[in-house]
Amino acid sequence: MDRKLQNMEPSSTEGGAEETLLKNHPPSLPHKVILKHGQELEEEQEELAEHQPLEQEDLNFERWKRRPLPERTLHQKIVDIKTYLWNAETKEFMGRSGKSWSLILLFYTALYVFLAAMFGGCMFCLMWSISPYHPTFNDRVMPPGMTMSPHLEGHEIAFNASDRKSWKKYAKSMDEYLRPYNDGAQEKKNIRCAQDRYFMQDDLEESTERKACQFKRSWLGDCSGLQDPHYGYSQGRPCVLLRMNRILGYLPGQGKPINVTCGVKKGPPEALGEIQFFPKSIFDLKYYPYYGKLRHVNYSAPVVAVRFAGVQYDTHIQVQCKLNGKGIINDSPTDRYLGSVTFSLDVGA
Repeated sequence: MDRKLQNMEPSSTEGGAEETLLKNHPPSLPHKVILKHGQELEEEQEELAEHQPLEQEDLNFERWKRRPLPERTLHQKIVDIKTYLWNAETKEFMGRSGKSWSLILLFYTALYVFLAAMFGGCMFCLMWSISPYHPTFNDRVMPPGMTMSPHLEGHEIAFNASDRKSWKKYAKSMDEYLRPYNDGAQEKKNIRCAQDRYFMQDDLEESTERKACQFKRSWLGDCSGLQDPHYGYSQGRPCVLLRMNRILGYLPGQGKPINVTCGVKKGPPEALGEIQFFPKSIFDLKYYPYYGKLRHVNYSAPVVAVRFAGVQYDTHIQVQCKLNGKGIINDSPTDRYLGSVTFSLDVGA
């Protein structure tokens, strides 16, 4: 009996151990473990679903395209436009309220007023800092160039002395060029100057009109168009007028007159023949300096007339006329008009 009792004690002890375990581990723990395993199962199922191949319906992309909106009628479009222009419900004009429009108008008004004021201020400062009578900076004045008349078809003079139509245009151009030099106009507007020096008028006020010396058309002799209205073209002895470009405040020659010479640049030198200059082959100092259009209103630039009295017929030559004097550049490789002018001359019988 004792042995049986001893054999039964471990069983009771084991039962007590089980009770102790049940007490230490509440019954809710297995439930949580089940939930955890269930959640993992659902996640595994979702991952498997993601890796499953697409069905045929899923590959039909036509069903995913955006369906076109039904076409709106003209009446609906007009109603939408009216609503956009004025929405009576929200009291909005063109999608904006009155306050929004007021702020926009106020902003752009302030912006453009500021820009106009800034532009006006810049223009005022600019006009205040410069003079209308002479340039503010005039420390790099280039030497003058030279122009010629007639200048119709480039620098080319070609005609036949016996053909009036071929040289009539040249005579007409010379008439127009010399019209301001008519004796009556010069005596009325300008004064007669006898000095052989610069006509300085710097002691006058800046805005005072400057006087100008006369240069009469009659001084050009056979090239004036008064004795010969054809300027020698009908005789095969054409005239050409040369003028030095005007530069404000420039004193050419550094106290000595500028001389003019003409010669053959291309062609036989003997084909040019005798050359005559009217009134002289120089630009007198009394016509300088030039004070600009606002102060030298009646200024007439001096002219040197060149007559080719012995040019050979039917000979094409290039003639170059140069300015010669101190400070003059007449051989510039980049500017062929600086201090010289070149033209072709072809006279036929």
